[in-house]
Amino acid sequence: MLKVAVVGVNKIGKLHCQYYHLHPDTKLVAVCDLAQERAQKMAEKYGAACYKEITRMLDAEEIDIVSVATAGEENGSHHYLPVMTAVEAGKDVLVEKPISNNIMEAREMVQFAAQQKVRFVCNLNHRFVPAASKGKELIEKGSLGSLLFLNMKLTIQNPKDMTEWFHMRALHPHSIDVMRYFAGDIRRVQSFMTKAPKRNTWSTVSVNIEFTSGAVGHLTGSYDMSRLHPIEYCEVAGTRGRFEIDNVYERFTFFPHERDELLVQRNSIMSGVGSFHDTFANRFADFIRQVKEGVPPEQMNASGKDALAVQEVIEAAIQSHINNGAVIEVPQVRKHIIH
Repeated sequence: MLKVAVVGVNKIGKLHCQYYHLHPDTKLVAVCDLAQERAQKMAEKYGAACYKEITRMLDAEEIDIVSVATAGEENGSHHYLPVMTAVEAGKDVLVEKPISNNIMEAREMVQFAAQQKVRFVCNLNHRFVPAASKGKELIEKGSLGSLLFLNMKLTIQNPKDMTEWFHMRALHPHSIDVMRYFAGDIRRVQSFMTKAPKRNTWSTVSVNIEFTSGAVGHLTGSYDMSRLHPIEYCEVAGTRGRFEIDNVYERFTFFPHERDELLVQRNSIMSGVGSFHDTFANRFADFIRQVKEGVPPEQMNASGKDALAVQEVIEAAIQSHINNGAVIEVPQVRKHIIH
């Protein structure tokens, strides 16, 4: 039984607590939050110890995993301190996305986790659905042939206007991670952004992408769409076929070039994904499985290194927009990681 502590138990942190509590291989032993009343409610609900300071919690409790669900500016500025503290204590860590809204802090977290030889992963939950798994399987089997292009769309309604880059840094770790999951590292980007009326954040974005493989891609994203309609679409095409994923997990369709028959996989409640929040359960289950199996830190799925690679793309897209749509080279993560 793995013993888990959750740091930050507001909206998303409550989901962390819920899914660790429900998983048969984990026990939620402690919660930590600067808001004492909030932490106390979660502690009472799940029979866990309650703390206001992470250092005291780590000193007092036997813990295997620390789940960091703090927020902050652009949903990521409060991740650095608890992650670094937990890594220094030798704990395996799952952090919410974005890994950080500060690229230097993101690089430092990933570097430190590698030096400490602990498992460090991110809640990039959009890849942990049956539809994405089927797409990855077909790519690895060669059913698509050589990849040629990838189109991605992620649009929701979020009226918050924290900063001018809030939309890019808070939302698009998901979309760019899915693109990298299917097509690999990204070499260059070019972006254009616009603001809806009365908005401070650049709330709609168009990004042209070149992968290191030579494949090309495009991302359309927005914080100005309705929550009542599908939020995500992904199309991946190669020399032998292409597939489409509708609305994160709802439907997968493969279109082979040489046959009339299509491969269609619709989401079933029996697959364990009945709502978007269920993707959290899939992601946490994968992390727990890998920890139990002793998977080496450098082989973890949706790792801190993956999350950093995503943020490097986001920062390059921001620089492209600042520079009137200039094509920007994306720094490759391996340059920052020393094992």
